[in-house]
Amino acid sequence: MSDTPIGAWSEVGKLRTVMTCAPGLAHERLTPSNCEGLLFDDVLWVERAREDHANFRRQMEERGIEVLEMTQLLAETLEVDEGRKFIFDRKFSEKMVGPAVNDELRAWFEELPREQAANYLIGGLPYGELPSDLGNGITNQLGNAHSPQDFLLSPLPNTQFTRDNSAWIFGGVSLNPMMMPARRQETQLVRGIYHFHPRFANEDFSFWYGDHDEDHGLATIEGGDIMPVGKGTVLVGMGERTTWQGVSQLARNLFKEGAAEQVIVGAMAPDRASMHLDTVFSFLDLDKITVYKDVVDTIRPIILRPTDDPEKLDIRSEDRHFIDVVSDALGIKDMTVVPTGGDSYAAAREQWDDANNVVALEPGVVLGYDRNLLTNQKLRDAGVEVLEIGSSELGRGRGGGHCMTCPIVREPVNY
Repeated sequence: MSDTPIGAWSEVGKLRTVMTCAPGLAHERLTPSNCEGLLFDDVLWVERAREDHANFRRQMEERGIEVLEMTQLLAETLEVDEGRKFIFDRKFSEKMVGPAVNDELRAWFEELPREQAANYLIGGLPYGELPSDLGNGITNQLGNAHSPQDFLLSPLPNTQFTRDNSAWIFGGVSLNPMMMPARRQETQLVRGIYHFHPRFANEDFSFWYGDHDEDHGLATIEGGDIMPVGKGTVLVGMGERTTWQGVSQLARNLFKEGAAEQVIVGAMAPDRASMHLDTVFSFLDLDKITVYKDVVDTIRPIILRPTDDPEKLDIRSEDRHFIDVVSDALGIKDMTVVPTGGDSYAAAREQWDDANNVVALEPGVVLGYDRNLLTNQKLRDAGVEVLEIGSSELGRGRGGGHCMTCPIVREPVNY
């Protein structure tokens, strides 16, 4: 095992420990009528998605990477009395399931095997799967007003993209309040895991943002926009899902603790095709990146730095290209830029299929989708080793290898 302390200290250093979440019950709940509301473009062939995700995990493990599974972590957290109370207090509150119902449902969950409880918390619970003798019948009476397919607990299929609900930044983690209501409950689950799972309870790390129950309002942020690149620098995209209110609060918290020297904000036009920074820009090696130029060329960089007043920020808009600002921050004179492959039509298709959303397992070795033939070949031509995973089903929620990994221990690199 590595001596690297817990935390993500770079974007391309050797990946030691990562959290993923395999497709499961939540994806079996997807239908043509509900998938859009659950932020998927289409229903999945779940069995194939599981096979491809298992291959994704296996290729990381073959490289010596410890892969933690979120559903298993959640089940093990429920075995801890304080962890179970923390999660159930929030999942079965009156505002989440309604008065009276919350007591019945919670009592039933307390008696479930922890693996089954975790599957329901992520996979969702329809009224048709409630036991007929539940409690004093309030919950089932309410079920009479709903179809059996209606959800009392909504499924969370986007847990597949573990990058977003939490993001490790150097020696701590941001618990991300997310933009879309369909995803907000994910963060409460990982919050419970990081506080109470035995793997994390005795670790020394900080909570940079989001570790409270108050409404975050417009201050949303998602992990696909966050990249701790090293040399005291954090990149944060600001577009469809991450707002100025969220970016500025995260930056201020990092500066207060001396955890970062600067945050480079990449302001992007809000668009689903480029919902996060990592859908158009990701690192391949210390001095190599892959980009979708049509979007990256329009990114407006803003540099945030601390001031003498810990409550305020030094905010400076830059007229330079985003890549130049990033290169200068890392001291790189000649950044190799690998654009999306093909002509304008092919590049637009491959970007949509997450060609630029690859995860580095170590410097110069990345995992990406097999369907992006043109971009993958350009990466190989640039000296990058590209490992491939099946994309036909996993990509239907719009997220690639970078999106499907939450690095928990990643080694630093020397620039």
